[in-house]
Amino acid sequence: MNIGTTFHLCQDAVMAPKKTSTPRREDSLTRDRIIEAAIELLDSTGEGGLTFRSLSERLATGPGALYWHVANKDDLVNAACDAIVARTLADGAGGATPGDSIRELALALFDAIDRHPWVGSALAAAHGQLPMVRILERIGRQVRALGVPEEAQWATVSVLLNYILGVGGQNAANGQFARTHGIDRDAFLAALSSRWLALDPEEFAFTRSFADRLPAHDDRADFLAGIDVILDGIASAHAR
Repeated sequence: MNIGTTFHLCQDAVMAPKKTSTPRREDSLTRDRIIEAAIELLDSTGEGGLTFRSLSERLATGPGALYWHVANKDDLVNAACDAIVARTLADGAGGATPGDSIRELALALFDAIDRHPWVGSALAAAHGQLPMVRILERIGRQVRALGVPEEAQWATVSVLLNYILGVGGQNAANGQFARTHGIDRDAFLAALSSRWLALDPEEFAFTRSFADRLPAHDDRADFLAGIDVILDGIASAHAR
């Protein structure tokens, strides 16, 4: 190769325009975007359908990019749960009295868990973590405002917390099971009512007495009735 040829090759290399690289999708990836996509997957496929592979496909990125923002699946589910809880608490306007505020909070959480069935199990697994602490703090403030003595506040909050999450989680699980198995609620309750009416009238007197009302009962109304029973008990136990 002569000197002239070498010169032109070098000159071409210097003058050649640089290729413009297409920005990768993860350049705009944020923890919030990942959490929102995870919520969508959890709502549509449940916790079993949430994997880093399925999430990366939804976000058009590689699984490795996700680990810059979330440590693992448990971290991701907890963050998604916390996002739902934070929004639910932020949307609550608060009631005229502490009791009204507890009712509104309880119903808001009941509805949120019903819309996002995976939240119930996520909260059960979130021992002492932020989603549970948010709820604990909100209920605790209202229990204090009710005038419950300090030595009874923790037990009172625990009763409310366990009732709200327990009944809300079970209601959501029942609804999810019915949807997954194609069960019609009205038909199921009608059949259950018939089975209860066929029970021995002496051995199952109470159950049979409620059987006729079973098909028309409202899960949401029953849930709120339970909250009222707890609030009435608080008022009675700590009446001044």
